[in-house]
This record gives sequence, C-alpha cells and structure tokens, in this order.
Amino acid sequence: MTVLGTRALNRALLARQHLLSRTALPALDLIEHLVGMQAQAPFPPYYGLWTRLRGFQPDELSRLLLDREVVRIVLMRGTVHLVSAADAAALRPLTQPILDRDLRGNTTFTPKLAGLDLGELERETRTILSGAPHTSAELGRALARRWPDREPAALTYAARNRLPLVQVPPRAVWGRSGQTAYATVDEWLGRPVDEHPDAERMVLRYLAAFGPASVRDVQAWCGLTRLGDVVARLRPRLCVFRGADGRELFDLPGAPRPDPATPAPPRFVPEFDNLLFSHADRTRVISDADRKGISTRNAVAPAVLLVNGFVRATWRIERGKESAVLDVRPLRALSKKDTAAVRAEGRRLLRFAGVEDGEVRVGSAGA
Repeated sequence: MTVLGTRALNRALLARQHLLSRTALPALDLIEHLVGMQAQAPFPPYYGLWTRLRGFQPDELSRLLLDREVVRIVLMRGTVHLVSAADAAALRPLTQPILDRDLRGNTTFTPKLAGLDLGELERETRTILSGAPHTSAELGRALARRWPDREPAALTYAARNRLPLVQVPPRAVWGRSGQTAYATVDEWLGRPVDEHPDAERMVLRYLAAFGPASVRDVQAWCGLTRLGDVVARLRPRLCVFRGADGRELFDLPGAPRPDPATPAPPRFVPEFDNLLFSHADRTRVISDADRKGISTRNAVAPAVLLVNGFVRATWRIERGKESAVLDVRPLRALSKKDTAAVRAEGRRLLRFAGVEDGEVRVGSAGA
C-alpha cells in the first residue's frame, strides 16, 4: 500500500483548495466545492475566496448573499458556515446531532433550559419568524413573552440549535454592518431542509476538497462521530493509502495528488479558514509546535500565511486614519526570496482590501 508523507498530503490539500494556483471558477462553485467556508466572523470568507480565485471582487459574494444563493448557517462542528442554498438544505439535517449534543451539554445555557418543551419552542419560533427575520435579541424577547421565567438568550440559543436558522443580510455584506438576524431555511430560501440527507455524498465531497483523509479526519471536519461505517460502505469506490503513522487514508480515484516537489506560492489565509480545522492530524499544513504557538485563550483562529505550503506566519491588517499596514509576524525566519514573494502577495492583498498605498511589514521570527 502506497505511503503518503506529509509533503505529499500537503500538496494534495493545497491543490484541492486551489491554493497552489488560483482558479477561474465562479465564487458559488468554489463555495460548493469547499463544502462551505467557516464564517464565524462576517468577512474572512471574502479573503478566503480572494486567495483562491482569479479576479475575485467582493461584490460577487455580496450579491450571492443578497440574492439568497448563499447563506450563513450553523453546520459543521457547530460553527457558522457560508454555504450555498442547496448545501444549507442538504447539510443542516446531517449536522443536527452536533447541535443536539451541544444543547445537552452547554454549561452556560443547558441548566437554564431544564424542563422546557423544545417541541413547543420550535413551533413558537417558527410562528415568530414567519413574519420577518428577528435579531438575536428580538427573538429572545419574543420567546420570553411565552416563557417569562426563562432567560431570553437561552431561549434564542435553544431555537438556533433546534431549528435550521440562517443569518440574513445585511450582516456579512461587504462594506455594510448588521446584527445577527435569523430566519428559517423554509422562509428565507423557500424550501425545507432535505428529508433524506446523504452522509455518503457528504464524505465524498469532503474527500474532493480535503483528501486524502482518515475516518478521524472526516469526523474532525464535520464534528460527527461513528462515520467508520459510512466510509466502509464507500471503500470499494475509493483509493486507499497509508499515512506515515500507518493510518489508512481514503481518497477519490481521480482526485489531484501532485508531485510533493510542486512549488507552492505564498498564500494569505483568513481567520477561521477550514484549511486549519478539517483534519484530526493537521501537520499536513501546520506543525504541532506552530499550532500551539498561534493558539489563543479566546479560541479566535488567527489569519495565517502559507510559505512553501505550510503555515509560517500570522497576519492582520492594521488600519489608521490615513494609512494601513499589513502586519506579518513570522513563526520562524523567512528567506530573502520568500520575504520578497510575501511582500508582493501582501501588496495584492492590500489592494483587494481597498488600500492603495499601504505598507507590508514583515517582522522577525517570534517577535
């Protein structure tokens, strides 16, 4: 059985993520290929699309949101994802067990929901949202009129976990701001969630975007457990490899697996990007030591810079009254050649962000 080393897995992942070379796909097609983009914050997906697409402009994604072709909804790992309307309907029922599990074990809200009739809560929430979207606070207040002895925030939390609720614009529209406001999938998209969700198709799509991968990797990506049986049913249709640790890795027969020596240009990857959260073994893109080095107490995932295919720095854009700086903080020393390539890509990033005359500041390792 062929053994795939770390660099081989890295290049396969980058190829499928369109991080070796940008693609000319429409934004909607890429979002579907990626099986959604993690979107805990409103605007990182714009940068995630820019770093993967040729000629991407923010208006393309804004129009998709306003036209209801893509939505923001809680899905994989119980986190907010930007997905196509079709995937909102297909993936939401598959990920319901994650939200049920969270509802049973949330230390903040679960005790405050004890004894609540969740079926009645669902019906009341649908009635409230049938007229118009409501912000989190508005929904909580409306639900508290029915359950005045309950905390409004806990009621909103339960409604979000029990029902397929999308976050509606203007939140996440480029250049605009807005509070989180909810509508049901049925009301916003004019279609219910799928009655017969297909876990096998979900796994195949994951492999197309993130493979080769182990069963543990698939489970780490989606947050579901006991997917071994699903992969076993798919096994006759898959290629099987081994990782350096001896674990079986599964893949689609025709998926790209470039030569490990394939060059990888610098790529600025935004906060919360699924590139860093979709494998149990993340060493194909970031070492364990570097992952610990960028971890934060508040679980905010920083934006990272790939150099030669691996995470080598964090980055952020610091805006002043009259100027802006792209602050790159290396985790380890960069060569002069790599630094020059990072500066060139950084200037392109600043132009995308609307900064025509900004500075790309590359610090020293560990500074």
